[in-house]
Amino acid sequence: MNLIFDIGNTGTKLAIFDGQKKIVSFRKKLFHWERMQKMCAPYTDKLDRAIISCVRDTPEFVLDLATHGIPYVHVLSHQSKLPFRNTYETPESLGPDRLAAVAGAYRHFKGEKVLIIDTGSAVTYDLLSGNTYKGGNISPGLSMRFKALHKFTGKLPLASTTIKYSPLGKNTLEAITAGVINGLIYEINENIRVFQKKYPDIIVILTGGDSGYLKERIGSKVKYIPDIVFDGLNYILECN
Repeated sequence: MNLIFDIGNTGTKLAIFDGQKKIVSFRKKLFHWERMQKMCAPYTDKLDRAIISCVRDTPEFVLDLATHGIPYVHVLSHQSKLPFRNTYETPESLGPDRLAAVAGAYRHFKGEKVLIIDTGSAVTYDLLSGNTYKGGNISPGLSMRFKALHKFTGKLPLASTTIKYSPLGKNTLEAITAGVINGLIYEINENIRVFQKKYPDIIVILTGGDSGYLKERIGSKVKYIPDIVFDGLNYILECN
């Protein structure tokens, strides 16, 4: 069995795979060694490989857990063996979460043109064409946009997706909420339109922490695959 760690900017996700089948997954904002050990306990004797993907410094307890009794542990980097060709000009700066999402897209739609939209702390747009990763774009995610308006202004309050709003804000909280959410929706839809115009047969994948909230609000047709990064990390682990 494979143990998968996906450590993001605002939380840690963990999954266990048997071959290509996901057995279980956990998502927590705050993880510690005891909690991870307890979650993995039912599978400890069956785990023989692990992969760690981290967009920040890897916590020591994750390395301790992964290397405790697991024969093979791979830390994802730009030097990892990938199932696709990477043409990014600065591969060392390409986030491992983006690499994993592209690998997941390649596993699901091998040979196709795919646009992967990952809506997490940042929103990333990555293009896979056949077996080649072409590159992508990055913009702020929903939470980052809300926090930026609050932090970098004198009086604007901190809004969130929990606030009800109409297309035209009737108060400041509504105005911020509508502006941020609709702004991101417009951005996503326009990116999809541009890529579809250039590649009419392109497949669009929506994933990431805010994808569940956004999927019903986006007017474009997308494939909602929330675990595409897990799938990609497991695939990369198999390749290495």
